[in-house]
Amino acid sequence: MATFLENVYSLVHQDNAADQPTQQELKTQLEKGTDDTKIETMKRILTIMLNGDPMPGLLMHIIRFVMPSKSKPLKKLLYIYYEICPKHDASGKLRQEWILVCNGMRFDLQHPNEYVRGNTLRFVCKLRDAELVEPLLQPARQCLEHRHAYVRKNAVFAIASIYQHMEALIPDAPELIQNFLEEENDHTCKRNAFAALASISHEKAMEYLSGVFDGIPNADELLQLVELEFIRKDAVTNPQNKPTPLPSCTRPRPLTALTTNPVAVKAAASKFIELAIKEPDNNVKLIVLEKVDQLRQKNEGVLDDLTMEILRVLSSPDIDVRKKALGLAMEMVSSKNVEEVVMLLKKELSKTVDEQYEKNTEYRSLLIHSIHQCAIKFSEVAASAVESLMDFIADFNNASAVDVISFVKEVVEKFPKLRSSLVERLVSTLSEVRAGKVYRGALWIVGEYSLEANDIREAWKRIRASLGEIPILASEQRLLDEVPEDKPDPRDQVNGHAKGSEPTGSRKVLADGTYATESALTSQAAVKAKLEAIKAAQKPPLRQLILDGDYYLATVLSSTLTKLVMRHSEISNETARTNALKAEAMLIMISIIRVGQSQFVKNPIDEDSIDRIMSCVRSLAEFEQKNVLETIFLDDTRKAFRAMVQVEERKRSEKEAMEKAKTAIQIDDVVQIRQLAKKNTVDGAEEFELDLEGATGGDVGAEDLSSKLSRVVQLTGFSDPVYAEAYVKVHQFDIVLDVLLVNQTTDTLQNLSIEFATLGDLKVVERPTTQNLGPHDFLNVQATIKVSSTDTGVIFGNVVYDGASSTDSNVVILNDIHVDIMDYIHPAYCTETQFRTMWTEFEWENKVNIKSKAKTLRDFLKQLMAVTNMSCEDALANLSIEKEGEDGPVTGFVRIRSRSQGLALSLGSLKGLNKA
Repeated sequence: MATFLENVYSLVHQDNAADQPTQQELKTQLEKGTDDTKIETMKRILTIMLNGDPMPGLLMHIIRFVMPSKSKPLKKLLYIYYEICPKHDASGKLRQEWILVCNGMRFDLQHPNEYVRGNTLRFVCKLRDAELVEPLLQPARQCLEHRHAYVRKNAVFAIASIYQHMEALIPDAPELIQNFLEEENDHTCKRNAFAALASISHEKAMEYLSGVFDGIPNADELLQLVELEFIRKDAVTNPQNKPTPLPSCTRPRPLTALTTNPVAVKAAASKFIELAIKEPDNNVKLIVLEKVDQLRQKNEGVLDDLTMEILRVLSSPDIDVRKKALGLAMEMVSSKNVEEVVMLLKKELSKTVDEQYEKNTEYRSLLIHSIHQCAIKFSEVAASAVESLMDFIADFNNASAVDVISFVKEVVEKFPKLRSSLVERLVSTLSEVRAGKVYRGALWIVGEYSLEANDIREAWKRIRASLGEIPILASEQRLLDEVPEDKPDPRDQVNGHAKGSEPTGSRKVLADGTYATESALTSQAAVKAKLEAIKAAQKPPLRQLILDGDYYLATVLSSTLTKLVMRHSEISNETARTNALKAEAMLIMISIIRVGQSQFVKNPIDEDSIDRIMSCVRSLAEFEQKNVLETIFLDDTRKAFRAMVQVEERKRSEKEAMEKAKTAIQIDDVVQIRQLAKKNTVDGAEEFELDLEGATGGDVGAEDLSSKLSRVVQLTGFSDPVYAEAYVKVHQFDIVLDVLLVNQTTDTLQNLSIEFATLGDLKVVERPTTQNLGPHDFLNVQATIKVSSTDTGVIFGNVVYDGASSTDSNVVILNDIHVDIMDYIHPAYCTETQFRTMWTEFEWENKVNIKSKAKTLRDFLKQLMAVTNMSCEDALANLSIEKEGEDGPVTGFVRIRSRSQGLALSLGSLKGLNKA
């Protein structure tokens, strides 16, 4: 059995072993057959030999009748035969027939056709007998100078193989290949030469690499890859050389795989950042910034010095790129560079006021949020950050100014030393604020943190100035009475009466002494005109907002005045002043209610606002007798806000702790020691796996086979001339289609191409090239599609190839590929303010009715988040559900809003939305 399997290299299927021809039949076919017949005969011979029968009697016939042939396919089969044919007799000596084979190979190494030479050189690499190799040395060396690159690239491998196994035959091989490498211009030949040199002489390869050290960044990619592979292996075997080649590495991924040295990590991150700045494609920018973020997480604190470099990416006009850059910079900011970062963010913020960017408001909110983060993390910049933001309150629109006020509220609570100056600054800006939401936040801060008598008086004075004359109703009525009436034209009066009307009203004497009649209709129109004139007149900001119908602001004003009066009573002994403030506060509140019920406001005041204001009035009247009222107004509200701030702080701390835990090394983690590894492991295999993991950005083999198979889409039927299927891989912002094409016919398909088109915001950026596909042959092609928005897209197309006539073309239509939006939607977090802003801005809404068997409402919420990744930035959901009893179903609806109609509809139709 051992003898039988001695020459079994592999097992090839035979249709019927009983039909195996005899050696005599095979000899006859080799003697009398044509080249095509000989090709089929050689295939049968190779099949028999590969299955274990050496057939030694055929060697001379093959030398006589096959070796002289000029057919290239036959020549290729001949060298496969040489490879598996037994070369020694029973005593271990070389068979005499191989002298003839060696002579034939020598002629082939000098053949005028480059394919024959290259094919022969590939066979020489597999020879291990000095008797056969020695006559081939000279022609093999001459092939290093051949005009065609195909011959030269195989010649270097042949020389290296001879030296590796029979060093005595060609002792100068390292110098020969090194000289060839220095003089060669073809990229593939240089790549093969360096790989060959590295395999036979590590020292010569290092010597060559040192000589071209500065030119590595500009070398061809093929050569760079093999040079980096050599550097990686050298770093494993010679750790002392590890830092030497690092500055020349221009591929950041291999660089970080080589070492965790901070210098190397910084160099890689710098290359990534440089690419993010220079690359025009926004998707590439986002992917590269994600790689920098991964480096940051694995090398905590190492990249902090590159924070300002990251912020250079803000020059990009795309808002998503800016958002990613700001988020990354906020994770990298430290006490060393926080002042520079805040200064740069201030400059960018001022640009949003003076210049117009794409999505200017959203970018401004991002900047405010970033400054907010810096101030909360580093108290040394809190004062300057808040003051700079407050300079822009009057210039900002509503949303941005609200963000600033929210930021000021947190800073005032968290940093007691800054309270006095910030409240003073905020009070001074009350006359400039025009937005109701901003005014509400400012009044709340003033009411809570005006802790000194002087602060209360100054705040009171500013509020009164912004409110205008009190009582509001009486002053507005007086203005109405003072508005002059329009003087009628005397020409419109006939005999003291207005044209076209009967005198039904009072009579007035005009300036020229004639009489005019004022009708009821004329009086109403005049009053309406007066009211419009009064409403259009310029008024103090707080007064204007109340007259415009912002009664929520009026209730906050009432609460603020109540707090100021109570606190003044608590800290000051001036009872008369306290009573005067109390009386004035009550007058203001009652005045707001009365004017809210008059004709001078755009909308009448609602009952809830009246109740809230009246509760403040009653509290002012009774707080001296009921101490609990002071506690409610002065202590409880601030405690509630303090609890909110602490919750947010705890969330931030938990998030930071979670991020650190991901990259933390536990004290009981296994330490791998190479010297103690198993003997049967391949040298350097573990390091290679780690490098591969680093180069691919994840765990090697993390995606199991079942998940890959679920992404395979059949594009054509099994009976079509061309069978096609695609493996759909979504990589962040790109979709890669790996398409398998199988020619199911017996004909060669000429000019075969696969054409893709898309529906939705998808764009084909890389199309497969035209190919020729042989009978029953298969081909793998790739197509890259760019994702522009989070919409469900459809990819369709067809396979086209030429028919028997050059004018004919055959088309196979492909099945559609529906790209699931869940493949490229990832959870994200937004603040309450951002949520409300986007909810207002998003145009498309889809209302989905819910009926689920979830046990609790929270269980249903968790299921919804798991199914839809609902914490995302391009779609928002408002969930309204209830549970009918303990065993009843969960019913209600989900309202989904998004920037585009497609996403709202796609999320609404997701499977599992109504499943328990």
